Amino acid sequence: MSSVPVEPPTVSPPTAPATLAATRDGVPERGELPKYFQVKQKIDAVLDELGQGATLPTEREFAERFGVSRMTVRQAIRELRLEGRVQRSGRATVTAGPKLVQPLLLASYTEGVRRQGRRPGRQLVVFERLAADTTLAAGLRIEVGEPVFHLERLLLADEERVGLESTYLSVERFPDLTAEFDPSTSLYAYLRTTGVALVDADERIETVLASPREVQLIGTSPALPMLLMNRVTRDHDGRPVECVRSLFRGDRFSFTAHLRAEGPSSPRP
Repeated sequence: MSSVPVEPPTVSPPTAPATLAATRDGVPERGELPKYFQVKQKIDAVLDELGQGATLPTEREFAERFGVSRMTVRQAIRELRLEGRVQRSGRATVTAGPKLVQPLLLASYTEGVRRQGRRPGRQLVVFERLAADTTLAAGLRIEVGEPVFHLERLLLADEERVGLESTYLSVERFPDLTAEFDPSTSLYAYLRTTGVALVDADERIETVLASPREVQLIGTSPALPMLLMNRVTRDHDGRPVECVRSLFRGDRFSFTAHLRAEGPSSPRP
């Protein structure tokens, strides 16, 4: 019996999943929905009607509209601010734009922001030379006390401050960095001009609160959760190229990753 060729199935490229609503709309296992949460849901619906950048009604106006206290309205708006739905603009509260969605790839911040149609930018804070401590020496595989460059920059998206990044590189490996590199541009693009190819990295992500200095630099609230990423990037030979500490505003950033099963697997029947 002759076999009939079968066309292979078309596989769509992976896409980021949509954000799913919490089940039961925040109702606790036992008890009623908290009043501030009810108000938060109502204000959230108002935000959709207002559109990006619109000024919200005052706390007093919301309190009168929903028949609650200003304290309840304030708590609802505080949570919406932490979630990135609203933000301060001078003395007013305005609706915020969508979060930047960065895939967890070995690519520069500049490249990631441009892919979303936003204008990336970096503002230099510190460009200094210092001696490697124990942690940096282990990360870069150099001796303790060896000189390293420390490059600290504010991360911008359409002129909005959204993060703070510190990069550490060996002075011995990149002796001309201060003379050749423009801190307002992509470091990864510069590294490629030196013949360095970034191949893999180890990265750790956790939530933290910003320090007083970081709050002042980024211009955010000390109560706002931040996403902290620590990365060690390596070249073709497995040699560390950089150690990076990146701090992103939790209300303006989210990250996606495409996951695959570990080890051999077979298709489902």
